[in-house]
Amino acid sequence: MQSLRPFRWVALALVLLLAWDASHLDLWAMRQVGDASGFAWREAWLTRALIHEGGRLVSYVAMAFIVLVNLWPRALPALTRRERTWWLVTTLVCLAAISLIKRASLTSCPWDLAEFGGAAQYVSHWAFGMRDGGGGHCFPSGHASAAFSYLAGGWALARAYPKAARAWWLAVVVLGVIYGIGQMVRGAHYPSHTMWTAWICWAVTVAAAHLGPWRLSRAGA
Repeated sequence: MQSLRPFRWVALALVLLLAWDASHLDLWAMRQVGDASGFAWREAWLTRALIHEGGRLVSYVAMAFIVLVNLWPRALPALTRRERTWWLVTTLVCLAAISLIKRASLTSCPWDLAEFGGAAQYVSHWAFGMRDGGGGHCFPSGHASAAFSYLAGGWALARAYPKAARAWWLAVVVLGVIYGIGQMVRGAHYPSHTMWTAWICWAVTVAAAHLGPWRLSRAGA
């Protein structure tokens, strides 16, 4: 049972997330930022260029840094080889997990709904195999994964660089929230799409830190 203790908050978050899904608040949230003419913020410079395109650039820079740490250990000399490798592999697994789920999902984006000027009908992402008449492949949020997939950095840095670990966690969460809000007001994703991306990346990272042969010897909280 001791090995399951790190998952108690992950489990609680899952319950709350399922409650959000059951509440049908996704559509209510989108109706606050869009109407029959679409979403006013869809092509705005702040949301499209800065948050969306800029967020991708931040993700590329973060991945380049993690690769650098693995290729040039002197960049963060107090990290062990295991911690550096674990950081890279766990981050890649998170990115791949979100990408694979999106590829299999039939859920379309809010801007595809007839209610917001598209052609699709709203169908819950839990309605597996049911098409909504849109393009699909919109669940969970891929853009939010440009932040949340990097949660592993906090665990990797926790032993040797605790202050940097806390700063990393804070940056990931803040950026993830900003990306999620930016994509929501553009009509690209429901709030739950971002929430699920965050939860999946968190669950994968906690599992990688505490379970199996790849677990960290002294994982962060």
